[in-house]
Amino acid sequence: MMKVLAVLLAAASCSLVNGDVSDHKYKSGEHVELWVNKVGPYANPQEAYEYYALPYCAPETKHHPEAKETGKWNELKIHSLGERLGGHSLRHSGHDVTFAPDSAVKSESCTTKPLTAGDAAHFSKAVQHRWFYQMYLDDLPVWGMVGEMLPSGGAVDKKEKDDLQRLDHMGDLSDADASTLQPYVYTSRNLIVSYHGDQIVKVDLTSDPKSLEEVKEGAQFTFTLFVSFVQTEEEFHSRFDRYLDHEFFKHPIHWFSVFNSFMMVLFLMGLVALILLRTLKKDYARYGLVHDLEDGEGEDVDDEGKPLTGSEDSGWKQVHGDVFRAPALLPVFAALLGTGWQLVVLTLGVILFAVLGPLHGEVHEERGEVLHAILVCYSLSSIVAGYTSGQFFKQYYPTTARKGGAAPTSMWQATMGLTVLFLPVVATSILTILNAISFSYGTINTIPFMVIIKLFLLWIFVSVPLCVLGTLLGRHAKLVGGGQFPCRVNAIPRPIPEEVPWYGKPQGLIPLAGLLCFGSIFIELYYVLTSLWNYKFYHVYGFLLGVYGILTIVVGMTAIIVVYFCLNAENYLWQWTAFGSGASTAAYVYLYGIYYFFFKTQMNGFLQTSFYFGYMGLISITLGILCGTLGHAAAANFVKAIFQNIKVD
Repeated sequence: MMKVLAVLLAAASCSLVNGDVSDHKYKSGEHVELWVNKVGPYANPQEAYEYYALPYCAPETKHHPEAKETGKWNELKIHSLGERLGGHSLRHSGHDVTFAPDSAVKSESCTTKPLTAGDAAHFSKAVQHRWFYQMYLDDLPVWGMVGEMLPSGGAVDKKEKDDLQRLDHMGDLSDADASTLQPYVYTSRNLIVSYHGDQIVKVDLTSDPKSLEEVKEGAQFTFTLFVSFVQTEEEFHSRFDRYLDHEFFKHPIHWFSVFNSFMMVLFLMGLVALILLRTLKKDYARYGLVHDLEDGEGEDVDDEGKPLTGSEDSGWKQVHGDVFRAPALLPVFAALLGTGWQLVVLTLGVILFAVLGPLHGEVHEERGEVLHAILVCYSLSSIVAGYTSGQFFKQYYPTTARKGGAAPTSMWQATMGLTVLFLPVVATSILTILNAISFSYGTINTIPFMVIIKLFLLWIFVSVPLCVLGTLLGRHAKLVGGGQFPCRVNAIPRPIPEEVPWYGKPQGLIPLAGLLCFGSIFIELYYVLTSLWNYKFYHVYGFLLGVYGILTIVVGMTAIIVVYFCLNAENYLWQWTAFGSGASTAAYVYLYGIYYFFFKTQMNGFLQTSFYFGYMGLISITLGILCGTLGHAAAANFVKAIFQNIKVD
């Protein structure tokens, strides 16, 4: 069975290994592929184009387009599904780089044709808007600048150690600022390859300021790449550490944020304990006293020695006959819970996979590894979605107030269909719009048609059958406790009081619950968003696992508090309230995303803005469903626990 699964996953992703030498070991004179990935504005990560979309020339090597038998120039590398979804489009650079530890500096060059007006305008736009390019050598990324905006005949005072560091310190030029400057293009680059033994451990790319040439119509550029090999004592296993910004991710503020979230957990746990140990104890004593007085027993006192009144005119016990009634839109609610539990399992699985990186290979070292893990975990966790939605529907369907409504079979089918389609439809709708925008701009972030077909096959042959199987298992599974609720559900629903304090109304409590949940994660959210939109490799998955655990506890505690106040106000519609208390976290995440866009990034343009808010919308929706499910689970256990200990006629 495991072999069959491995074959299916390998076929779905086309290739689970890179096209380079898998062990990263080379012999002297062996060819080392230099791949070009993308070129685009530094401020807009999703506005990335093919490297040769700029009028660069093909190197005069054996890979030149005119060498039909040996030419590999601009040949597309085989990619996995994760790489394609991550916006990678590696193509052969045309350079003939060989592993030559003892050789002198090698140079390869080419000369462009005279620039047309369109070519000159393209180069000028790229220089003005800080376009940069990315290359890969032995799976190690390097970045380089296209050019500089300088006064006519000027020179650049370059103090940074590489082009990427210089890009961090530069700002985007407006048309007004650029009107007094001229675009210059770097025509000479230095590729320094550091090796240890027979393995490459470091690659650096720098642009020579002396090679800057002004962009103008009719100009011809001679682009030259100098390749040199330098021996180093650095070990191969730590070669990716230089790309990890330890100073940023392991800053004391990061540790403090986790400690702050932990203190919030202690506060909420104390508050819930107060409700359970003191308030509920008094409630039980008061409700129990009513039955004792009816039986002719004497008066009792509370913990402070005050006599109990024996009044049962208000409080959460009054709704015992309706509290276990099915929520409105039962098939929709069951599908949301099923999808939520799938997201809970998926998120935990991906984080654990990343945390265990030292055992199977760090996820940040392989392009598209995290996205590949998400695809696998989503497909396999579909059975969880089906099972939980089917079991919830089976448990609550007998309590629905039916008045000639839909037949049980049709509602079962609706529940199963919604569980199968809900998340894929939401994700596909957003991604289809973004893909159309990307296609109109001609960027490499456009998902190819064949990748869409493979994703559809993965969904239709793996995810859908598992979800259907899970629904059938949930429908026929034996419920815990025989499926019996602690209290019998009344035939006629009880009216809900309208005159209640604000803290007894869901619309007043749900926003506060979401704010508390957001407060436990917003610092970590900053690091995650910075990794997504600012070219940083996220690698502190231990932090992420801890924050995920804290979020689970905080969402559960706040949902319990919200549900208790609502029940005390005799509002028995707690199911959607519990779900909403956790789901409201998503609204704050999206609002924070708006703040982050305007104050923490320099993104601009319709394409990048669409991608940013589209992805943030998808992230917020999935996070809302996940947190809503966690809140409902905690509240459901709380409600069952308090009502199974009361006396009911």
